[in-house]
Amino acid sequence: MIRKLLRRVFRRPQASAAEALREPAIIGPGQHGIARDAISPAARKVCEVLQGAGHHGYVVGGAVRDLIAGFRPKDYDIATSATPEQVKDLFRRARIIGRRFRIVHVMIGAETLEVSTFRALHDNGTQTDEHGRVLHDNVFGSQAEDATRRDFTINALYYNPGDQTVIDYHHGVADLRQKTLRMIGDPRQRYREDPIRMLRAVRMAAKLGLAIDPAAREPIREMSGLLENVPPARLFDEMLKLLLSGHAVPCLTQLRDEGLHHGLLPLLDVIMEQPLGERFVWLSLANTDERVGAGKAVSPAFLFATLLWHEVLAHWESRKSRDEPTMAALHAAMGDVLDAQCEKLAITRRIAGDVKEIWALQPRFEARSGRRPLRLLEQPRFRAGYDFLLLRAQSGELPMEMPQWWERFANSDAEARLEMLEPDKTPRRRRRPRRSSGDGADRDAGTQAAHAPAQDT
Repeated sequence: MIRKLLRRVFRRPQASAAEALREPAIIGPGQHGIARDAISPAARKVCEVLQGAGHHGYVVGGAVRDLIAGFRPKDYDIATSATPEQVKDLFRRARIIGRRFRIVHVMIGAETLEVSTFRALHDNGTQTDEHGRVLHDNVFGSQAEDATRRDFTINALYYNPGDQTVIDYHHGVADLRQKTLRMIGDPRQRYREDPIRMLRAVRMAAKLGLAIDPAAREPIREMSGLLENVPPARLFDEMLKLLLSGHAVPCLTQLRDEGLHHGLLPLLDVIMEQPLGERFVWLSLANTDERVGAGKAVSPAFLFATLLWHEVLAHWESRKSRDEPTMAALHAAMGDVLDAQCEKLAITRRIAGDVKEIWALQPRFEARSGRRPLRLLEQPRFRAGYDFLLLRAQSGELPMEMPQWWERFANSDAEARLEMLEPDKTPRRRRRPRRSSGDGADRDAGTQAAHAPAQDT
């Protein structure tokens, strides 16, 4: 407590200077173009409750940026002058989370809104690691300081639902209209504070069609090694945002151009050395982008299953070459690949389990006789498995006739399905005859008769 008090006291002159030098632009609704009704009702309510209690409350960051750029926000963040404890007391369904910087999750209906207190500028007391990455930072400040703490100018925008104005401290609206992604402060220092910002720069530039300002772009390639110092869980979260952004293809293309795909997705380096595997991956990413653009649900498990499939194939073939049974070899190969990649990518157990189910279904699509195809249709993951099979065929790994047959089979009625089934050529196990109820001689004779054919063969 004493350390925090001293930090606040000795930091005040610096904060006041920052506020004096940074007078915000107040942009009205006629200029920014955001309609009040376009803001989520839950986000408006949170701001109204905060302001009604005497605090500041603004929609901030990505939601404001996307609305000005003509995109529909996926979620809404709120910035406030209230402390986390004050925010929690104002809402019935709210909880404080986070260590590095505490925030409040406020649940209203089906929405969860992230409410953060204005952050203070970094000072000599800010805890960092040997590379400069900020480890702990729960010092609160003013709105001007909070704006300066944000990474890019287009994210330092505050929308007030009350008077429908946008408060812009760093000319973010102008940069957005000029299609420029510009860093707030010294890019090298900001990348050291949080290396994830290099990935965000690529993701936002690809999504919004922006050119990264040269001052922000030039250090990326030489500082990309700092990503190795990022906790795997944070890297995984950022990677999911990138891959499920609806702009995965341009994002990954730019990642390669910037030299950032090394370390972010190490498995892509292996896959892209194989022409067949590369086509499969890019078809999957394009398919994901198309689904996101159409407002359809996307599955992280399906995407990871495609990204890692050719690694599994290589391990599977290697094990089968050593005369391991087909399905046992597949399950062992799945374990080999996931064990290696989970360490690098922090893939959750739930996602890893779903990935395995999609992979394990693939050999079952080869069976078209007996009851096996009918049982496969009843599997909960059938549709995901089929979509995966279709991608394999589209990439040239399998004949297109296979998914076409399954599409007809799945959409046919029961009678038509039976007609499509091929004759079951699986040899049936010979059933042992029932034991006779007679005397011991009859039982011995029956036993000899039952074993005689096996001996002849």
